[in-house]
Amino acid sequence: MGENSQTLDKERRDFIKKVLKGTIGGSLLLVIPAGLRSGIEVPVQIPGIRDQEYDLNKKRFAFVVDITSCIGCGSCCVADKREYKVPDYHYRTWVERYLKDFDDKIYVDSPNGGLDGYQEPRKDLDKEIRDTFFVPKLCNMCNDPPCVQVCPVGATFRSPDGFVLVDEKHCVGCAYCIQACPYSVRFLNPVTHSADKCTWCYHRVRKGLLPACVNVCPTGARKFGDVNDKESEVSKILSGPGVFTVLRKAMGTSPSLHYMGARREVI
Repeated sequence: MGENSQTLDKERRDFIKKVLKGTIGGSLLLVIPAGLRSGIEVPVQIPGIRDQEYDLNKKRFAFVVDITSCIGCGSCCVADKREYKVPDYHYRTWVERYLKDFDDKIYVDSPNGGLDGYQEPRKDLDKEIRDTFFVPKLCNMCNDPPCVQVCPVGATFRSPDGFVLVDEKHCVGCAYCIQACPYSVRFLNPVTHSADKCTWCYHRVRKGLLPACVNVCPTGARKFGDVNDKESEVSKILSGPGVFTVLRKAMGTSPSLHYMGARREVI
């Protein structure tokens, strides 16, 4: 770790201690984004994005994952890794493999986050497997996100168009949001020393593009779109026939990520 990183880490630790002691309550206004201080949530400004035709207050996006169509190829994980240069051994999205034996016992694994796909069967099991399926995991973009509630400096926030984002310039690396997330989709980035997670490719969405993982899925297992647009594929899927569920519904976070074909072993 370089001298600058060590200095930054020390400053963050000192800052957190002062926040917890309540010695710099007034100084929080210096680090919390202005829009958050006034009670208006604003998105991180990303250079190069043209927002003239993007109305933040009219968009409401949803993500749909069809478990019955996922083949565990790992293309989504590779695309995400390349899009964001995610550090090794960390994942913004990953794919889990579920195996069920004839005694209805479930075995779950996710070697290397599913980046390499699942070409080989598990060799550590001596049970006969009767069923295999795959479950992609990513940020649930909660409408009532606990990660936002616990952030002491407003670095984690929810934008008007429903995206839960992290402003790494203001994040102090306290990891409160990581502990608060009921879906375990956050991690502390070892390069930026700030909280990191899937953003549903917010920078691409603001340009009218699909998230990278959706774009490369060979079976169409990942769907994304504006639910306020009644002509969008996602809007039609969610308003049509079929059984949809969200993970850990009892947590009351109201996720915007919906699963098709989710089994009781998953939810």
